[in-house]
Amino acid sequence: MISNTFRKLYLPLAVAATLGISASAGAAVFVQCPGDTNGDGVPESPQPNTYCKHLTAGDGFVTMADGRQMYIFSFTDVTGTPPDQVALDLARANFNAPPLDLKEGDNFYLTLTNVGMVARPDLFDAHSVHFHGFNQQAPVFDGVPEPSFTPNMGSSFTYFYHLWEPGTYMYHCHFEATEHIEMGMQGSLFVRPRQDGTPKIYKGKTYTKFVYNDGDGSTGYDKEATLQLTAFDTATHEADYNIQPIPFNEIKTVYPMINGRGYPDTVNPAALAPTQNPDYTPDTTYQSQKNSALIGGGATADKKVVQGDRLLLRLSNLGVVDYYTVTALGLPMKVVGGGARQLRGPTGKDISYDTGSVTLGGGESVEVMIDTANVQPGTYFLYTTNLNFLSNNQEDNGGMMTEIVISAPGA
Repeated sequence: MISNTFRKLYLPLAVAATLGISASAGAAVFVQCPGDTNGDGVPESPQPNTYCKHLTAGDGFVTMADGRQMYIFSFTDVTGTPPDQVALDLARANFNAPPLDLKEGDNFYLTLTNVGMVARPDLFDAHSVHFHGFNQQAPVFDGVPEPSFTPNMGSSFTYFYHLWEPGTYMYHCHFEATEHIEMGMQGSLFVRPRQDGTPKIYKGKTYTKFVYNDGDGSTGYDKEATLQLTAFDTATHEADYNIQPIPFNEIKTVYPMINGRGYPDTVNPAALAPTQNPDYTPDTTYQSQKNSALIGGGATADKKVVQGDRLLLRLSNLGVVDYYTVTALGLPMKVVGGGARQLRGPTGKDISYDTGSVTLGGGESVEVMIDTANVQPGTYFLYTTNLNFLSNNQEDNGGMMTEIVISAPGA
């Protein structure tokens, strides 16, 4: 087993050597973004309908709702960071990964830089980004190792997508997919339709935000929330950390989560406190778990859900083991889309449906509309009906649950 001392001494030198970082040489990080002249992924001369993002693939630590620290692999957003600074501050993990909010018609340039592993310097795994559910990209940009480039440690690769299908997607690493997804390389992604900004009246109410290009306003909404269901297995994460074989046939849901948190952390509106691992991040101030799952509990008008609002839930599941069923007790749920497709038949017939719960397997997504017109103000629970997943490992009253706060008009 590699000692922690060796790990901490070896990895910064290995990464620096691989990326070519020295006093006389710049980093080998290579970002492709039209209009960007200094390589930080932010164009000095913005191009029409063009959006750029720079992510790194690395590792770090996060904290479960019962206080247990977990070693993870992760994507981190370094857009705006100068190339020679990208690999100098490692162990900045994010779980779940930064959400990607995109627009139909845009050209999207996504650069991935593999900065290597702090706690596993022996692990020279490649990484990739797989835009899950988007079926029109060139195979070289798909992220699946066989037809695609998967950047090794110390290298960058830029994916290109022309976004033309709105809907709710997700993204994840597809190199050794089961391991890397389970270890934390997963995030939410959605594409907004061209119809956004065009007022349409649906059932007597005017909307300007939509899930799809519906033509009639039927997918219009006032407020939205993105919720990614997932889970961690302690044995897998401990095996990866301790350089042991991974028990793939024994992976199970130990920490069920929404947006990388278990209840009650799901309803904390702020980023969680930094995970200060004594061996690798003892003094870090970096907040790894930024994505709250609280709905409608914000202090600002754009975060509040007011009685009468139509609330959109973008739900996805990137757990590698189980199906999860969720319900919003006391709230009417209507599924209007799934798999980044509006629920309409071949002739345009509306096949959206009312339901009391939604079940998602790994890699599935749905859009659920909640009309609060006839809902009393108050706090409602969205949670899994799989009662064994309402826990944080051995701690009951946690897991896959969050709150939806409906405010009274004028409150």
